[in-house]
Amino acid sequence: MVAAEERAVLFTVIEGADTGSHLLVVESGDRVGDVLPEELAAQAGELIRAHKNQIIQLGEDRKVFAEIYAPPPRLLIYGAVDTAEGMCAAARLLGWRTIVGDARAKFATRERIPSADEIVVEWPEETVAQVQPDHATAVVVLTHDDKFDVPALKAALATEAFYVGALGSRRNQERRRERLVEAGVDEAELERISGPCGLDLGAESQPETALSILAEIVAVRNGRDGGKLQRSKQRIHAAST
Repeated sequence: MVAAEERAVLFTVIEGADTGSHLLVVESGDRVGDVLPEELAAQAGELIRAHKNQIIQLGEDRKVFAEIYAPPPRLLIYGAVDTAEGMCAAARLLGWRTIVGDARAKFATRERIPSADEIVVEWPEETVAQVQPDHATAVVVLTHDDKFDVPALKAALATEAFYVGALGSRRNQERRRERLVEAGVDEAELERISGPCGLDLGAESQPETALSILAEIVAVRNGRDGGKLQRSKQRIHAAST
């Protein structure tokens, strides 16, 4: 499972009948281990997508610990600009896998983006097709050019990416939305685009912009708004239940 970078959940009965029993359910549906109630295995997909360990109450007297195993989340950036390097460097500190794509070979180089785990020199559609963003992938478009932005966003919206962001002013965002509709994207799908992307940090430099965007991505992945903790009514840490 680890070698294949598959996601899975390991169920362990920690209280009640069958204490100590284990069942591993892979995202593909394969199962290994003891026989446990079907209702547990049926929750595997939802638990994997939630990406957090949890304690599940099974009936009145049984508790099961659900432990998630998964490869690192992925960040796909289209546009090998300076902000992309800042985002890759920051995401690497979080343990994420980073991929930068750009059709312009003179920009998409290891010298310019040394922190990327992978660099793809392809047009947007080919890049997205190669990476195949899933529910654990964030996609950010940084190119500021319709011939790249529109196909990149259209391709990203056709995937399960949990976050789709685009850099640019509000005026550019509106113009880009019009281009996407013209390109056949349903208007309802446009609501998935975070644009201008990032949290309101007052960012000015490229590293600050990178931090702003990555902070929003982390907040979205954890189901948070990204506001001040001082004003939050939720738990500070997204702890296991």
